[in-house]
Amino acid sequence: MEFLIISGMSGAGKSQTADILEDMDYYCVDNLPIALLGRFAELCLASKGRYDHVALVTDVRERESLDGLLPALDGLWKMGLDYHILYIEADIPSIVRRYKGSRRPHPMQEPGGSIEDAVRREALALAPVRERADYIINTSGLTTNMLQSRIRKLLSGGERRFSITVTAFGYKYGLPMDADLVFDVRFLPNPYYVSQLRPKSGLEPDVAAFALSNPVAEGFMARLFTLLDYIVPLYAEEGRYTLHIAVGCTGGRHRSVAVADALAKRLSSRNENVTASYRDIDKG
Repeated sequence: MEFLIISGMSGAGKSQTADILEDMDYYCVDNLPIALLGRFAELCLASKGRYDHVALVTDVRERESLDGLLPALDGLWKMGLDYHILYIEADIPSIVRRYKGSRRPHPMQEPGGSIEDAVRREALALAPVRERADYIINTSGLTTNMLQSRIRKLLSGGERRFSITVTAFGYKYGLPMDADLVFDVRFLPNPYYVSQLRPKSGLEPDVAAFALSNPVAEGFMARLFTLLDYIVPLYAEEGRYTLHIAVGCTGGRHRSVAVADALAKRLSSRNENVTASYRDIDKG
């Protein structure tokens, strides 16, 4: 089991880091009280592999909680838990700017005191935790995608593979609402108007051949493959985990199914995690 403790400065991006880790299939707990750290670790160990990757955010805001954190971490070692600490920090101007933008007070800001003074006190109080950190990320100037990329490089063992879903659908039944890319193939020859092909679907070789074995379809498919060969890696590099490609024809049974099937086979040769679905193949 991988047990990761996220600590660091308020406003540096600990909760955002937890969100990213959750997308990487970590079981995340935000702002767990220090007093419950040992008990929580015991429950995870007793789960017998149910939680392979666990991350929890510790929010140290008072001297008492800081004094309790270090002994709690020592207790994890004693119970045989191999944990790691990810420390999130940012420079003072960045944190001050973030708090001013949110119009929220810093948790360690005293009445009449400045945000800058509060940040300095917190950094000093957290110095012992920072010294014990296995990983340190400074989020100053990082976009969400940049932070995600940094975390994925540090914790590649918990990285989820980029997955692609290709869906065939019929326009008469509505567009898939979660599609990222939609291709309309109603311009292709329609097997529906051939009596012996009408009862079949685009997964049948003779139907697929009718729809795709012609100059218009061949030109379209060649250009579609070229386009996707170029943009799919860009989606993955952007930090996305999924891409949903939808292909539509009138009824979602013939042309869109043939194109989606060919497209899924093409993408599968370059990406192992490709799923094809034919939403409306049995309708009508």
